[in-house]
Amino acid sequence: MATVDAAQPTVHATFETFRDELDEHHDRRERLIKTSRDVTILSKKIIFSLHRLLTDGAISLWSPVSTTPEKTSSVRKTDKQFAAVRELFATMQPELQSGRFWRYSRSVSGGVQEYIEALAFAYYLEHHALMPYKVAQETFKGKDGSLFFPLTTEDYLLGVSDLTGEIMRLSITSIGTGHTGLKDVLEVCALVRAWYADLEALTPFVRDLRKKQDVTAQSLQKIEAAAYSLSVRGAEYGLLAFGDFKYGPAPTRDTHEHEDDQD
Repeated sequence: MATVDAAQPTVHATFETFRDELDEHHDRRERLIKTSRDVTILSKKIIFSLHRLLTDGAISLWSPVSTTPEKTSSVRKTDKQFAAVRELFATMQPELQSGRFWRYSRSVSGGVQEYIEALAFAYYLEHHALMPYKVAQETFKGKDGSLFFPLTTEDYLLGVSDLTGEIMRLSITSIGTGHTGLKDVLEVCALVRAWYADLEALTPFVRDLRKKQDVTAQSLQKIEAAAYSLSVRGAEYGLLAFGDFKYGPAPTRDTHEHEDDQD
């Protein structure tokens, strides 16, 4: 009996240690999830800002921003927002040290994917190319060169996959405003189709990529439908032979031509 009584404090102390470890785990997880949500919100704002620049005509979907200083400055307006996201990553750094990143990677994955989508969108508009993995990884470093936390290949691929949806929305909007012609839409189709084909081979190896691919397929169908409608309308008015047709007012017969017909 004395032996059992003597062992009780040790057992209680052990379970108190377990309790403290679990409390610390849940608190850290909640902090990371909250910060990841803040990253998601800021990243969405960046994407909306880029869409506004395009719809306002400040930059063009199919003209690389880097070719024009004025357009480069327009995209650079989002630099402060990207810096704010990286400040949030810096606050995550202490929480993910000592190998804890892989334990909490799912807690921060959503925000990282949204950030990669915004970063890839801005990179594409500036360089007219898909953002390489190494370029994205460099943005996860602080001023001292230390890595906030690793950028997984899965988060990079899932974020890039979401980019096709933004390009689709931008294309449809540009068609409606007359900023995009048939040639541009066909190029968008080819681009999204190529991305879809390249990522399809990776679906067995990347979690959730199958769902992203289904969304990409829907985006591709919408772009193809827009290209078809634009092509049919151009053919109706006989404008396809005169260059890149864009939506606009229906063509009218010239007044002088009408007078000649009456004569």
